[in-house]
Amino acid sequence: MIAKKFKSIVFILLVLFSLRTVAQTNSYFTKSTPETEGISSAAILSFIEKAEKEIDAIHSFIILRHGKLVSQGWWDPYDAETPHTMHSLSKSFTSTAIGMLVDEGKLTLNDRVFSFFPEYAPPEMNYKQKEMRIRDLLTMNTGHINEPQLWGGGDNWEKTFIEAEVDLNPGTHFKYNSSATYMLSAILQKVTGEKLVDYLEPRLFQPLQIKKHDWDTSPSGVNTGGWGLNIVTEDIAKLGQLYLQKGMWEGKRILSQEWVEMATAKQVSNGSDPDNDWNQGYGFQFWRCRHNAYRGDGAMGQFCIVIPDQDAVVAITSGTSNMPGILNLVYDLLLPAMREGILPPDQQAFSALKQKTAGLKLKPIEGESRSLISGNISNKSYRVSKNQLGVKSITFSLDKGKHSIGVEMENSIETIQIGSGEFVKGELISHLPYIEDLGRSIASSGAWTELNEYKLRIYFYETPARITYTFRFQDDELIWESKLENSLFGSSKQEQLTGKQAK
Repeated sequence: MIAKKFKSIVFILLVLFSLRTVAQTNSYFTKSTPETEGISSAAILSFIEKAEKEIDAIHSFIILRHGKLVSQGWWDPYDAETPHTMHSLSKSFTSTAIGMLVDEGKLTLNDRVFSFFPEYAPPEMNYKQKEMRIRDLLTMNTGHINEPQLWGGGDNWEKTFIEAEVDLNPGTHFKYNSSATYMLSAILQKVTGEKLVDYLEPRLFQPLQIKKHDWDTSPSGVNTGGWGLNIVTEDIAKLGQLYLQKGMWEGKRILSQEWVEMATAKQVSNGSDPDNDWNQGYGFQFWRCRHNAYRGDGAMGQFCIVIPDQDAVVAITSGTSNMPGILNLVYDLLLPAMREGILPPDQQAFSALKQKTAGLKLKPIEGESRSLISGNISNKSYRVSKNQLGVKSITFSLDKGKHSIGVEMENSIETIQIGSGEFVKGELISHLPYIEDLGRSIASSGAWTELNEYKLRIYFYETPARITYTFRFQDDELIWESKLENSLFGSSKQEQLTGKQAK
């Protein structure tokens, strides 16, 4: 009897510690334990461990059940407070704004797209271009066989879209089309006189307490709509919970139930494979899923997964090309573990889960902090061969103590502090070679992986992107290889520079 009471007291203390820890990193959802909400701690722990083993790499997750926060985690250097690029998960927020505009009676699903921009209508506009509707933009049924390339057609993206060839009858052919979502944003701005992000501020962001949002704009000052939204993981979960609650939030209606049901229903077919989550049908900027679920998603694994049958929401950010693998982990490990009612306490699994989520870290570069040759190159500068990247030289400090490199560009010198066995955060002055505009917040880890080889990995931790530099030294020669992964729109590329030690 005494042993049982002691175990109960220990479990209660673990629960209280759990809620205290969660409260430090989450400011909105009511906290609960997995077992209290009918899901096992062991299943969530298995989800995390399998994700670390099979997915490279998940950055964060939040699991809600019955509207309660049951588990969450961020893999260092990612954290709860830093906004993360959503890529195409942005589309579901754009859909929400269009739904609000329809609810207000300022727009209908059957409004013709060209009617908002008659000034851009080509002289010989055909009926396919004229017949494209708001509904067709929402469902990716614009009639385009190839998506209009807005960013290659000048600064007026609306004009580029309106003038683009429409090959098929609108409403008859699914073609994933980020340009269509941009046009939804442009139409909203034309109707309201406000940018999409400003329109959503009092209607969505303030009620849901989404505070750190930012959204990219086109050259003409229109929010990109189909991509470019930056928010924190909790904000993804909030959108999912709003839809799970059929548009209600804290007892007030934010979005009509009719819109929620239309947006998340199968509006169009997009394939026939019953086992493929990208073939289950498409709604209004939401994907249908297996298991009667639906989701918003973005490149490299940004997910808002809503599972109505289980009253659950799973929010995930990541930087991976294996997006199906993430969904499979949710379906195979989390979904079967959800039960009706309260589960018996599992003190051991609950304790292990809390310990695991408190210490999540992305894997740093493994190797040695010093090489037999590291002293020979310390504080030595290598002149880089002529290139189009603006790189002039690089200096290494990879011997004892803290590691760093200095990259001399045409107009700046970037000094990168490098963690050994960990990631060290820093800020760029401008940019590094081979990268797009991925922000200036970085986290770096490096090590000697061979006698004459040093690897440096840099995460741009406001995005899914990372770059790995491999430096190989031979006498006074340098070979510098770069591999950029998970960058904007999923691009990946490898490059190489050479250099020679300055005398």
